[in-house]
Amino acid sequence: MRKQFLTLLFAVGIFTASAQTGFPVNGVADPRTGTYAFTNATIVKDPQTTVQNASLVIRDGKIVAVGAGITVPKDAIVVDCKGKFIYPSFIDIYSDYGTPAVAPPARFNFSGPAQLTSNQKGAYGWNQALKADVDAVKIFAVDDAKAKLLRDNGFGTVLTHQKDGIARGTGAVVTLANKKENFVILKEKASAHYSFSKGSSGQTYPSSMMGSIALLRQTYLDARFYKANESKENLNLTLQAFNNSQSLPQIFEATDKWTDLRADRIGDEFGVQYIIKGGGNEYQRIKEIAATKATYILSLNYPQAMDVEDPNEARFVSLSDMKHWELAPTNPAPPWSL
Repeated sequence: MRKQFLTLLFAVGIFTASAQTGFPVNGVADPRTGTYAFTNATIVKDPQTTVQNASLVIRDGKIVAVGAGITVPKDAIVVDCKGKFIYPSFIDIYSDYGTPAVAPPARFNFSGPAQLTSNQKGAYGWNQALKADVDAVKIFAVDDAKAKLLRDNGFGTVLTHQKDGIARGTGAVVTLANKKENFVILKEKASAHYSFSKGSSGQTYPSSMMGSIALLRQTYLDARFYKANESKENLNLTLQAFNNSQSLPQIFEATDKWTDLRADRIGDEFGVQYIIKGGGNEYQRIKEIAATKATYILSLNYPQAMDVEDPNEARFVSLSDMKHWELAPTNPAPPWSL
């Protein structure tokens, strides 16, 4: 199985290897672009289609043909893949790969004055939990150590963003190739991200779920007003960025079933259909979750089994924890159409 994945990722490396003329070459230029043909392989095109004894042809970094009975171009470099499989790589749709580490949430300082206003320099909004101006593409840096772990597990591409704040700015689609950032970025602004966590903000407000909900709702109202009166208002880069990202897929990180429903209600209020990153217990309110009609990003990391061999320790394991351990693996399963 490991050889099968390596065959795939070798192909992924070729996809991103096409030369770019906008950068100088330290030495003799040798772009090695051309045509490659992987023949005699079992190719899994999608979950419903597997082609035996098939070929995959790549020209100048792009797949131009895949299937059985394909004529191999005369100028192609041929790689015989008999006995091997070629799969599409996995895509991690919710990642912070390549973004700077975020400071832990600030704790309230009882010994000093509360931070009531933003200390961010510049023409930004009044609350530091609103980071709509952050673009992952501008802070992204290749991290091959982390990328290798993902590649070893069959991933080739991720949608990455900085997981910090209530309005988190935009995400970027990048490959996991070990190349300069300019060569791995596939889409600069692919999504807009939200949560109910204020993240690294040191401001006192918000300090509760109610406050986070109120702040997000107020931001939608402020952004709507700013858009209608932008020529009359003072420059607000936060609200400007918030408005500019509304045409992108809107992804909301939730922590459990109740947060899913709270987020969806805010979306309904302002005409936004969120893609919801679930918390893993959606199965506990499946009818209500299905009624949101939202697309969900669901984790496949399930609770580990609890040690109940010792009766003295087993009595500290709650029935709800045991039921969650048993049923959590059913979370991604149908029926989502109830």
